[in-house]
Amino acid sequence: MDICRLCRYICVQIFMRRLRKRVNLCLFILACFGCLAYYDFFRYPHTVNLGQGKINILNSTSFPLLLNALQNQYCIHPSLDPYHPSVVNFFHPLQKQKCKTGANWVTMSNGSAQIMSDATFKHGQIICRLVPILRGQTDNIIKYGKELKLQDEKVSVPSDFIKTSCKSKNGQRYMNIHSTIAIKKSIFDKLDHLKAESQSETKLSVLMLGFDSVSRNTWLRMLPSSHSYFKNDLQGIVLEGYNIVGDGTPQALLPILTGKTEEELPEARRGHQGATTVDSHPWIWKNFSRLGYVTQWGEDMAYIGTFNMRMMGFDKQPVDHYMRPFYLVTEKLNKFFKPYCLGSQPRHRIMFNYLKDFVNVYREYPKFSFLFHSEYSHDNSNTLQWVDEDLMNLMKYMYENGHLNSTVLILMSDHGARFHDIRQTLQGKYEERMPYFAFRFPEWFAKKYHVEYNNFKKNSKRLVTPFDIHATFEHILSIAQSANFNGKSHMDNTTGALKLPRGISILKDIPQNRSCYDAGIAPHWCACLPWKHNDIYDITVQNAAGKVVSLINSMTNAFRYQCRILSLIRIIRAMTFTPSRDVVKFVGSSDKDGRHAKFNNSLNIPNNILQVTFQTSPGDAVYEATVVHDKTSGRFFVDNREISRTNSYGTSADCIENIAPHLRQYCFCTNI
Repeated sequence: MDICRLCRYICVQIFMRRLRKRVNLCLFILACFGCLAYYDFFRYPHTVNLGQGKINILNSTSFPLLLNALQNQYCIHPSLDPYHPSVVNFFHPLQKQKCKTGANWVTMSNGSAQIMSDATFKHGQIICRLVPILRGQTDNIIKYGKELKLQDEKVSVPSDFIKTSCKSKNGQRYMNIHSTIAIKKSIFDKLDHLKAESQSETKLSVLMLGFDSVSRNTWLRMLPSSHSYFKNDLQGIVLEGYNIVGDGTPQALLPILTGKTEEELPEARRGHQGATTVDSHPWIWKNFSRLGYVTQWGEDMAYIGTFNMRMMGFDKQPVDHYMRPFYLVTEKLNKFFKPYCLGSQPRHRIMFNYLKDFVNVYREYPKFSFLFHSEYSHDNSNTLQWVDEDLMNLMKYMYENGHLNSTVLILMSDHGARFHDIRQTLQGKYEERMPYFAFRFPEWFAKKYHVEYNNFKKNSKRLVTPFDIHATFEHILSIAQSANFNGKSHMDNTTGALKLPRGISILKDIPQNRSCYDAGIAPHWCACLPWKHNDIYDITVQNAAGKVVSLINSMTNAFRYQCRILSLIRIIRAMTFTPSRDVVKFVGSSDKDGRHAKFNNSLNIPNNILQVTFQTSPGDAVYEATVVHDKTSGRFFVDNREISRTNSYGTSADCIENIAPHLRQYCFCTNI
């Protein structure tokens, strides 16, 4: 007997007998209605005619829809095309960067200086005067040390930065500023002392290299070779859900380096009552230093330094190796050289070499380094392409010389373009909120710390913020403090509280249902697309699903003798992701500190993103696809990379397994 008929029969009998236990009666009636609902929704699905035959559509209020909605990730960032017509014209190739033809006379590396043999051959005997450049009493003062003489032999230098003046036998002169990592006994004594006290066998070094104002998409546009090497050769992973929390570089770097916003830290703004230098901030490099790490921090464009332009800067030198004195001197000399060059060297290469020297000099010691390059991308992203080959070569050097064996390599940016022309487009607004941020862990880490590494891979698709990067650094420090480096988790893998903390290590499990509110992101900075369930009778939903099926059939068209044409038989569910009104109306900050948002009244949202789940015949395949609907033209756009089959295809695609294995999820063989 049909189960639902049986339910109806029992219900009638119960009423006839007038049961006294009313609680049981109510519960049983609810069960009966549930059974009837199942019978109505699943045994007899509703149909709608699309002009291509009838298509089965589940009612949008069915239980499976609600359950799947609860399982879906709450924050979905838009999938933006780096080469979309609305933005592609803002980017163009440049000729290869060229500095002056005359090579530098002097080279410095690993704490030593020497005269180049090519220079001696060309100009005859050369004698140089080397003057150490030292940090003064504050961040904006430099002083000069005792002069050294450089002639035939290599000379150890007493400071990282050296002013060099040379004269050759034939009367030619040379002047430049050079950099290296000076060998300082005081630093090595401190490191050796802390190393002797530490019980940890291995400490993960952290090397973070950043570029100003580079969205994830712009990184792909301008740095394709280095991104490919990082992702494919080094197996690095990009955080695709990384979201900024404020306006500008300080609002990006302070949460990373201190775990706090500028408002939560002691007042350090120039001209404000009670303002002090930023020395007392809880800088993460202090924590690394206490555990025996050697530290490095540097950024170019010193005149607009992140912690110096609006803020009071540092009173004491914050790290072991600090680049600010170098840039204070060289920025005054830039006018004497070709743009973006210092002598015969591109300026970005000097920063890269400073990092090379750092890892070479301290090869046997744990390291924390953060170098941040701005001048190629702060005002115009196109010049960033000059970095691409050198960045790739830097990573190759690090890998091939073993420097990444116990190192977390981080490539990042603070935010996307803020002042470039692309910022005036809707895509540009979203890209500003979605900068490039990527991690590469040593190869052994995934095996020894498989729980943490699996969390990291899952979190690469989830909502992540600068606060989480700080929490990750703390997590790495907890591993460094562990006495037993045996591959077990050294921190609780959960958040450990009912209320989600603002910062969660990416080595922990960041919840799927995390919202911008949970993560401490104001609505106008939140790149998550608000989503709502669609009425599946809506013609837009039907056309979107039809577009996807047409694309699937076009992909198998070349194998039509093997694969049957698929037809849409059932729309299961549909959701629309629409740009946030707060993001669309956001113009910028109304104050120089980036603390207050400014909005306008325009609300032009040119497209929506639909996610449609449907079933096809023959084969009963279930697909989930993302479709962009251009509301102006009414057209639908689908990328085959945005189509996922969500049920197994078993042996139904065996006929093309050998000739076109990439199409197995789309093919239902004709011989079945």
